[in-house]
Amino acid sequence: MAKVIAVVNQKGGVGKTTTAVNLGAYLASLGKYVLLVDLDPQANATSGLGIEYHTLNKGVYEAISGDFLLREVLHPTAHIGYRVAPATPSLAGANVELVNLERREHRLADSLLEVRSDYDVILIDCPPSLGLLTINGLVASDYILIPVQAEYYALEGLGQLINTINLIQENLRPELAILGAVITMFDKRTKLSDQVLQELYKFFPDKIFRTVIPRNVRLSEAPSHGKSILEYDQYSKGGRCYEKLAREILEII
Repeated sequence: MAKVIAVVNQKGGVGKTTTAVNLGAYLASLGKYVLLVDLDPQANATSGLGIEYHTLNKGVYEAISGDFLLREVLHPTAHIGYRVAPATPSLAGANVELVNLERREHRLADSLLEVRSDYDVILIDCPPSLGLLTINGLVASDYILIPVQAEYYALEGLGQLINTINLIQENLRPELAILGAVITMFDKRTKLSDQVLQELYKFFPDKIFRTVIPRNVRLSEAPSHGKSILEYDQYSKGGRCYEKLAREILEII
């Protein structure tokens, strides 16, 4: 059965989707079968892997609402062993439309059951909010990976996220565990980045990944070409760091 990892932070612009997309690519390059579930209505993970989400008539929302099996909505990527369950425009209304469905918090978990044995790792790119879609992502997961931007404001709201995780553990998914926090957009030239790292240890004293993701132009350019950093420039500093992160995560799970 696949290990399911939710990539989550309710603050936008922290490198969450960049981490989900590129971590999946490097896990696949290391011989794992990987599925990326794009649960974010912005569909950045979908477009970042070269899929035109505006043209799709079925995706994650259609699977969790029961119109299609999840296996029927999957798309291949440029990487062997790496597939994506894309976001579609209809995902934007999911937080409202899921409210009246049975087992509303478990819709994604139920959909994943049919494919969990097909993959080694399933990554869920959650929306930058703590709504019903993100709750679905957390309930469906074994682990939580939290990207944190190396800026002061990125620390604000982490307490709220931890409280939400605790509520999910107490009421819906007792087995859910924090895999760790990964620092993104790190600039070693600034004192602030080091200060944020020290503050982060207060939230996650034993859960900080050794790998730190730097600010890197090539990482920013890759999504505009519909490519992971592995395909776009694997020898860039960002590419090498995501490979290290993938290896570090495999050691844990």
